[in-house]
Amino acid sequence: MANRHRGEIEAQLSGQSYTLCLTLGALAEIEDAYGGEDLLAIAERFETGRIRASDAIRVIGAGLRGAGHDITDGTVANLRAEGGAAGYLRIVAELLRATFAVEEGAPPGKAQALPEPASPGSA
Repeated sequence: MANRHRGEIEAQLSGQSYTLCLTLGALAEIEDAYGGEDLLAIAERFETGRIRASDAIRVIGAGLRGAGHDITDGTVANLRAEGGAAGYLRIVAELLRATFAVEEGAPPGKAQALPEPASPGSA
């Protein structure tokens, strides 16, 4: 079972339940994939809502590996999400929100929480 206080989420991929977590190592993997951009720049990029399929593969793959799954991005690219493309985006948004969200009442100037993901039927 996923523990949101540790940044974990549960996701259904190809009919199987997985735990995903962006650990420090997973975050470093994402930084490397984006040419060494810092985490804030990457989070801000995704907050715009402009996420490519390759972004989803990288983030979901890093989250799966961060939670201990031995899986390649090539395998992740072939997994199916309920709701199709909207389902992948929901997983990415939920994982990033679990990782970067700031609790209500945090001082100004801190990272802002990501918006709620759209439900698969509303995208």
